[in-house]
Amino acid sequence: MVQPMKLKVEDVMIEDVVTISADATVLQAAKLMNKNEIGCLIVIRKGRTVGIVTERDLLKRIVSKLRNPKKTMVREIMTKPLIAGEPEMDIEDATRLMFHNKIKKLPVLEDGKLVGLVTLTDLVRYQPQMIRILKEITARHLAPPKRMQKVIDYYVI
Repeated sequence: MVQPMKLKVEDVMIEDVVTISADATVLQAAKLMNKNEIGCLIVIRKGRTVGIVTERDLLKRIVSKLRNPKKTMVREIMTKPLIAGEPEMDIEDATRLMFHNKIKKLPVLEDGKLVGLVTLTDLVRYQPQMIRILKEITARHLAPPKRMQKVIDYYVI
C-alpha cells in the first residue's frame, strides 16, 4: 500500500512575505498592513529577521495602552524571539509548533533567510489532515490557546 505523501511547509507557505524595519514607526507598520490587507509583518534589522508584529501586538501594546503610534517604534512592540519553521518541516510538525507556542503565524526560514510564511488558518483550510491533528490535540484535553480557539471552532468543530 502506498503511503500518502506528507505535505511540507514549503508546499503551503506564501513566499511573498511583507517585511518592515525594526526602526519603523508603529503607524508605518499599521499603514503597511492595511495597504496589503494582512495581519502581520516580519521585522527586519540589518538584513536579519528579528521579530514579528501582528494585529494583536498593535491592540495589546498600542491601542489598549494608549501609546502614540507615530512615536513608538516597531522594535518596541514586536514579538520576539521569532519562532520560525523550515521549508522541509512537515505541516503536522509546524502545526504542533504553532499550538505549543500559542502562535497563529509561522515565518519560514532557510539558512537564517526569510523564505515564507504560513498561518494556522492556511494550514487548516488547505489540509483536512490538519483538522484531524487539531482534533487529536484538543481531545487530549489540551485547551487551545485563546488566539487559536476561533480558527478551531470555525474549521474543526
